[in-house]
Amino acid sequence: MPSGWPPAPPQPNHEIERTMTNAFTPIEIQRPTILEFGNGTITAAARFAERIGARRPLVISDPFNARRVDTLALPGAVKVFGDVKPEPDLPNLEKAVAMAKEVKPDLVVGFGGGSAMDLAKLVAVMCTNEVAFADIVGPEKVAGRNVALMQIPTTSGTGSEAGTRALVTDPVSQNKQAVQSRFMLADIAIIDPDLTMTVPKQVTAATGVDALAHCVEAYTSRKAHPTIDLYALEGARLVGRYLKRAVTDGSDREARAGLSLASLYGGYCLGPVNTTAGHAVAYPLGTRHHVAHGLACAVIFPHTLAFNMPAVEEKTVAVLGALGLPERNDPELAFDASYEFCKDLGIEMRLSALGVPRNDLGVMADEAHAIRRLLDNNPRDLSRDAILNMYEVAF
Repeated sequence: MPSGWPPAPPQPNHEIERTMTNAFTPIEIQRPTILEFGNGTITAAARFAERIGARRPLVISDPFNARRVDTLALPGAVKVFGDVKPEPDLPNLEKAVAMAKEVKPDLVVGFGGGSAMDLAKLVAVMCTNEVAFADIVGPEKVAGRNVALMQIPTTSGTGSEAGTRALVTDPVSQNKQAVQSRFMLADIAIIDPDLTMTVPKQVTAATGVDALAHCVEAYTSRKAHPTIDLYALEGARLVGRYLKRAVTDGSDREARAGLSLASLYGGYCLGPVNTTAGHAVAYPLGTRHHVAHGLACAVIFPHTLAFNMPAVEEKTVAVLGALGLPERNDPELAFDASYEFCKDLGIEMRLSALGVPRNDLGVMADEAHAIRRLLDNNPRDLSRDAILNMYEVAF
């Protein structure tokens, strides 16, 4: 167990608790027009493409999934951009958009993990005009979309298939840039758990905790809302029930289906509520040191869960119960239990073992603390020094 945890917890901040949203707060919930879920639903890809008359599908994928695009049985002259990077940066996006402008697709398909689906969203809205990426960064700056968009996840973690956001790393600033637009919502999302059966156990574990983090961070956010809370808590319960099973036996179809559903529910949490400190603190691990996003979120998860507990005690206890952990209102015990939950999945929880140098922790803390779009909705104010302390304990 890491030493140095926890810092002395403050008294519960009732002022913060009063600023949390409730059922009287307006909220807009968007979902893909069509959602196909279940084993074998991959056949819906060809049916949808045929129905809309697609003749020039462009599949955005990573090298592994690019080799199995034929399983989609898409009609017409199918083209594949198969070079999606694990943490896509601006040059990666520009390369995909350039291919799309040459191909002139009538259907863009995101086929892979969150990186492939995020790039597919951006390609779909950028391939028919000359808009610069910098001009659409932020909320609702996209003017429209003229091609169909299909999303097919092959991992259970990001929930990107259900959302309106896409993230790309700026290689100059080494920060993630977020685009949010209703025009990036899929016309159809196909979640076939059978596509996740080949995911290695280490990736299964890390992406599963990423899905958990989406649910928990939304559930405990200042913007938390009852219309999303039920998905958030059920998503956490599904991770608690099925993640260990899927890591132990990747061919467990019930466990894979449960995690696919948890990932989808996490995606539902991202649109109207979104993540908070956990993701903000995790981002520099990926942008600066190329730690996979799911793994970065897993390493940070126990730290932010316990840190936030004094501000959202009842909800944190509910999360612990959903995971099958002791339901105790004690930040130190919450940290210990959630840390062991992640470690027991085989996740490497030490930054030093992930190639993160100690002399960069201060810069990482600076960058994480600057991600106000996430931190401003955290239930407790998280200072730069508190972030640095998390990194040092995790080191």
